[in-house]
Amino acid sequence: MKIKERIALQFTLLVAAVLLLFSLAIYSVSEHYRQEEFYDRLKSRAQTTCRLLVKVKGIDKDLLKAIDQNTLSEMLDEKVLIFDRNNDMVYSSVDDKLITYQSSLLDEVREKVYIEFHQGENEVIGLLYQDESEPLVVLASAYDTFGHSKLANLRHTLGWGLLAGIAVTVGLGIYFAGNALRPISRINEQVSLITAQNLSQKLDEGDRKDEIAQLAINFNTVLARLNNAFEQQKSFVSHASHELRTPLAALKSEIQLGQRFTKNNADLEEVFGNLFSDTERLISITNSLLFLARSYEHSTNFKMTSIHIEDLVFVAKDELLTTHPEYRVDIDYERIPENENETVVKGNEELLKRVFVNLLDNACKYSADRHARIIIATDSKFCTVKVKDNGIGIDKTELPNIFDPFYRSTSAAEQPGFGIGLSICQRIVELHHGNISASSELGVGSEFNVQLNHV
Repeated sequence: MKIKERIALQFTLLVAAVLLLFSLAIYSVSEHYRQEEFYDRLKSRAQTTCRLLVKVKGIDKDLLKAIDQNTLSEMLDEKVLIFDRNNDMVYSSVDDKLITYQSSLLDEVREKVYIEFHQGENEVIGLLYQDESEPLVVLASAYDTFGHSKLANLRHTLGWGLLAGIAVTVGLGIYFAGNALRPISRINEQVSLITAQNLSQKLDEGDRKDEIAQLAINFNTVLARLNNAFEQQKSFVSHASHELRTPLAALKSEIQLGQRFTKNNADLEEVFGNLFSDTERLISITNSLLFLARSYEHSTNFKMTSIHIEDLVFVAKDELLTTHPEYRVDIDYERIPENENETVVKGNEELLKRVFVNLLDNACKYSADRHARIIIATDSKFCTVKVKDNGIGIDKTELPNIFDPFYRSTSAAEQPGFGIGLSICQRIVELHHGNISASSELGVGSEFNVQLNHV
């Protein structure tokens, strides 16, 4: 889950919890207030009934019952019962509906004077009415229709309000989280464009006041240090390789000169032959290092032209076979291109030729039959050159490292080489904004794919 989504979710949950607690508090207070108000009404009705029964002269129970029945519309299912000290009912407001009671309940009312409780959905109060006459126990019960109706409306209002509040919170959470993280998104976009070739590029530091700006400042500082380290490394490799070329060339000449005087001495001839071979290897690795270093320094200075990839592949094949006539290379199309431009790429001919010479040389060198195959494939955007062999293969765990400078797979350790060729190939392909990849199976063979944009 992205940070923006996580922040929006956490913000929504927090606000939803606050709204829920707020709604529950409002509902609880409203319910409590309704009960208190209704109990007061029941208490007032009970006291009024007792006063009418006891104090008003000339009023009998039938008249009082008629008065109560005419006011029943105020409270649904209202009942009023009055008991004397012997727990005998002296008055009932209705004949067909009675409150379930026990003598212990009446005793509790006499002890506590006033009690409140529920009986089913009805609220009930018990009241001890004391006057000059004997004390009376009054039980009054009714259902608060109006109060429950208001609570039901309040529940619906709070429920829909909670849902609407959560929906609004989700939208606002995503909006504000997106706004808050937009500078980080910009930094992320800028960082994704930074490669080893443009370490001098800086991130936007904004107003240089907030934490995100400080992050950009610190990242720029790290980039500057990395750039300096890369520049020093490239400068060292370039200068060292350049300085080594002259003495190595002189050493090669001296060895060749010395070989003229060893014709009659087999031991010396062998020694000079080994010296010449080692010098050739040193010159080769020095030239490779120098090329690798200069490719980083002059990545934008290479001359680019339109090249037919099949022509370039045939040139690379001829150059390789001139040096190694025992090698065999087959070239074919995966599908005959419908348009000749499908195999035309924009690039530097010498550099791309070096890529294919290196890949073909590796394919033949590491194959027992010294045989390599090239397959040219095209689509609407890319031209892909596949170099296949039936050689020793590469272990799958080592494939991610084969393009690292000086890395050599375990299976290739016994073969001559420096571990720089594939690094140079990758660098050249990157300079052409292409992609190089490899797949292999140990003991079966390997396949290298060079993918370039065609014109």
